[in-house]
Amino acid sequence: MSDQAALFVPDGTAWSPTEYSRGPWSPDALHGGAVAALVAREVERVDAPESVRLTRLTVELLRPVPLEPLRLSAEVLRPGRKVSTVDVRVERADDGQVLVVARAQRIRTDDVDFPDDVDVEIPDLPDQSLDLSGWPGANQVAFHSHAVEHRFLRGMFGDAGPAFDWTRLRVPVVPGEAPTGWQRAAATADFTNGISSVVPFDGRAMFINPDLTVHLWREPVGEWVGSDAATRTAPDGIGLAHTTLWDRTGRIGLGAQSLLLDRP
Repeated sequence: MSDQAALFVPDGTAWSPTEYSRGPWSPDALHGGAVAALVAREVERVDAPESVRLTRLTVELLRPVPLEPLRLSAEVLRPGRKVSTVDVRVERADDGQVLVVARAQRIRTDDVDFPDDVDVEIPDLPDQSLDLSGWPGANQVAFHSHAVEHRFLRGMFGDAGPAFDWTRLRVPVVPGEAPTGWQRAAATADFTNGISSVVPFDGRAMFINPDLTVHLWREPVGEWVGSDAATRTAPDGIGLAHTTLWDRTGRIGLGAQSLLLDRP
């Protein structure tokens, strides 16, 4: 990997996306998972007066995010001691156009004796990584194919129906920083509608997610985040993609995406 082997690199007061953040459908637009990971990083950098942990992140994708320099800003909307709220804006650096808005919730951490005795079997991690060389856009470097490793336990990109996919980031979000658990989870959760689509990837149907919400009751440990994903649809053109998120020690949280369903 070159010195550019990160999703974003610093560009003055902005962040410039690299080819590793590119989405699969347009050479000039970013993958939502790359954007969500950068937003999670911005939230994690906001100071708090108490020991807190990020518990929920909602990302509103107002318009396609271009492969151009971006500027992020964060504001503490609710500076509570036990529960606080942080807002993030992502703007195009050259003209200030707002591309993404996000809201995050943080809750204070403390030693509290509550039971969590749900005994579950942890899904296996397959030995074989997915080869995406034949996938749309595989002739160019992109987030889903080059920045992320996929190991499917069931289902597959392009196969209709639910899927379970273990993923890990191959490159950091920004140079010189190991991705945090939250950054990894946000990146993984945005694949939910793609891995659990109910229609083929043949251009005859759209299932666009204008948002992403991730809840984590526990921060993932290790490089791998698993996604147990499914999509539900209604006959009026609205759907929901949802996932249970895992690490290699157990369940960690949930993710959801509202879906705009259409037949071009």
